[in-house]
Amino acid sequence: MATLAIRHAELLVTMDGERREIRDGAMLVDGHRIVQVGPSASVPAQADRVIDLSGHIVIPGLVNTHHHMYQSLTRAIAAAQDAELFGWLRTLYPIWAGLTPEMVEVSTLSAMAELLLSGCTTSSDHLYLYPNGCRLDHSIEAAARIGMRFHASRGSMSVGVSRGGLPPDSLVEDEASILRDTQRLIETYHDPEPGAMLRVVVAPCSPFSVSRDLMRESAALARHYGVSMHTHLAENALDVAYSRERFGMSPAEYVQDLGWVGPDVWHAHCVQLDAAGIELFARSGTGVAHCPCSNMRLASGIAPIRAMRDAGVAVGLGVDGSASNDSGQMLGEVRQALLLQRVGSGPGAMSAREALEIATLGGARVLGRDDIGALRPGMAADFVAFDLRRPGLAGALHDPLAALVFCQPGEVAYSVIHGRVVVDGGRLTTVDTGPLVERHNRLARQLVEGA
Repeated sequence: MATLAIRHAELLVTMDGERREIRDGAMLVDGHRIVQVGPSASVPAQADRVIDLSGHIVIPGLVNTHHHMYQSLTRAIAAAQDAELFGWLRTLYPIWAGLTPEMVEVSTLSAMAELLLSGCTTSSDHLYLYPNGCRLDHSIEAAARIGMRFHASRGSMSVGVSRGGLPPDSLVEDEASILRDTQRLIETYHDPEPGAMLRVVVAPCSPFSVSRDLMRESAALARHYGVSMHTHLAENALDVAYSRERFGMSPAEYVQDLGWVGPDVWHAHCVQLDAAGIELFARSGTGVAHCPCSNMRLASGIAPIRAMRDAGVAVGLGVDGSASNDSGQMLGEVRQALLLQRVGSGPGAMSAREALEIATLGGARVLGRDDIGALRPGMAADFVAFDLRRPGLAGALHDPLAALVFCQPGEVAYSVIHGRVVVDGGRLTTVDTGPLVERHNRLARQLVEGA
């Protein structure tokens, strides 16, 4: 197998047990795995390829724990720009009803290209509507083409407006069909082995779009196959009010009643998770995908991440859908996570190093992985490098790690996933972004104009 060496990094941030920050850092990769990490003087310089990273900072690849990649087709829709969650969804559902298989494929490629160039190497995606022959297979094929480590979440909606749900009846599916397709996807694609490039997740959309029965049956299916579970929870005040009115429970009580807590479960947002819910999640090992930009955009509130972390809840970061965040800049999400906690809880609420830890080790823990999120021997060879010599970082080199979070570092210079150089000298090597964006824009116009 091919070997790769990086040398002379200005700073190499390991996120390992010792949280080492190595000046003049180096790393040796053999195939898909890291075999050596340390100062350049201690790491062999011989490899099939050697990259000199003088003037660069190297960090573990960022882990995105929540996204809706198809939504990159509907960024900044005028009628939804000033809406809260439920109004935003009601505006966009009729547009998304026109989604096609080609749109799923292309939007996945575009969303992943944006993530890759912003430092992300592993991403989940929550695709929960399947009109016009769309299948999760189209996302999976796109991820394999672009080279991203992928947790593909088979989302679903089964309760439409006629049964008290939020989505239109035309976008919901039969529950037996949902479960059959989810089983097919797990049996066809899921890889449980360490270093897996693809895992499948069972992911009914939300309490306001699926039934109790589907939630319970989905949990049973997931645990039979040993795969993870994901859904939305307690995103805003209306979400909480719906849960109390419909189920007579808080969101945390509802998911506990359904068996949706444990280290194999993570919930998106949890902006309005109460103290009892935080204690439940900490005690059960249930994870949270924190999506600060989307929560700000939809005015959902400030998630109590400081309280969650202090209680021991597993927290990762997510960019969320590109129609509620309107961006897929993963490193930008790290910065916003830090700033938003400080707005809510003071300047000591989160440091740059903690924010970066949430985006690496935190995301890995939320996704149930112990093979990514840190740079040490035996880990998957997923890492990124940013050029510290850019104007946006001038004057900040006394603390390059903090500069990466507080300042504007731009796009990655290098991204390595599974030992493969996917971004090389600032250029994405697996797809040509020019034609991709052109095709994406054509399909976006087709989708919006056809609604």
